[in-house]
Amino acid sequence: MKLYYMPGACPLVAHITLEWAGATYEAVRLSHAELKAPEFLAVNPLGAVPALEVDGRVLTQNTGILAYLSATFPEAKFEGDGSALSRAEVWSWLGFCNSDVHPAFKPMFGATSYLEDEQAITKSKDEARRRLRGLFEYADKGLTGRDWLAGTRSVADAYLYVLLRWSGPTNVDLSGLDQLARFRAKMEADPGVQRALAAQGIS
Repeated sequence: MKLYYMPGACPLVAHITLEWAGATYEAVRLSHAELKAPEFLAVNPLGAVPALEVDGRVLTQNTGILAYLSATFPEAKFEGDGSALSRAEVWSWLGFCNSDVHPAFKPMFGATSYLEDEQAITKSKDEARRRLRGLFEYADKGLTGRDWLAGTRSVADAYLYVLLRWSGPTNVDLSGLDQLARFRAKMEADPGVQRALAAQGIS
């Protein structure tokens, strides 16, 4: 397997998952400019990461890659305890991370710069921070009385951790969200997480 990534971006989710699985893989670091280079467009014509090469095929999108890794490494129990309900809870939380929280960060990453109006751009970022605060409050409540989002460690936890990392540089207020603080500390003490961060050259 070969994982294409940019440091600190959402491919870190798959990177952590690969480390948790004890997988043998190669990690290929890309710059933002290299995403649009012909060499990478031959891998993923959309010019986006993550991309995971597996046996001559390329998987893209976090959900597709995480589904593959969960099925390939069943012993890691990335989808809960094996029951239909447990698996559904994991994928519900994954959907929350992928479809609700992740897109809410877009204004902070330049998605509204096309407006060419600093006041409007600032307003879009403020609204994003307000929405993100509410979403993180929901996740904080979900972690009450448990160490992991779905009760046992899953791919959703790797995703939530990466999103939490983005909150600092984008000035999202997480004050008072004690369950999330506890969760982040637990993740950062995890050897697999530490290996993935070290491999990407981030801390």
